Amino acid sequence: MNVVIINDNKKDFLDLLLLADEQEDMIDKYLDRGVLFALYDDDLKSICVVTDEGNGTFEIQNIATYPQFQGKGYGRHLINYVCEYYKRNGTTMIVGTGDTPIIIPFYENSGFVLSHRIENYFIEHYDEPMFEHGVQLKDKVYLKRYLRGV
Repeated sequence: MNVVIINDNKKDFLDLLLLADEQEDMIDKYLDRGVLFALYDDDLKSICVVTDEGNGTFEIQNIATYPQFQGKGYGRHLINYVCEYYKRNGTTMIVGTGDTPIIIPFYENSGFVLSHRIENYFIEHYDEPMFEHGVQLKDKVYLKRYLRGV
């Protein structure tokens, strides 16, 4: 596996970005200011966009793996990679996601703990209802992972 930082033509990865964030104008809010990491294992498998939120906090804005490669450890590898990458410059990695029984355990198994939630975030910020594994997304749940010993 090889992880590469993509500096140019980030919109070339839109098909994969849209798997995790279904509304392009929401992606536009973080894509230019974020660092795009692309994981290759022969070919592209997964991407992750991370933004600097200040005060040593970084946020995973988008992480997605092509469906046919999900469950093979690519997402977890990419999370561990970006956490290690930002360890020297920060203290905390956060991620905001939908409150579904599949996504939350994925992050918890990757070393994240629940932090807080924003009620009705997906209802108020997206044009259309969003569904993940048959569950309508309403609240945005934030999880955090400490990058260094606390």
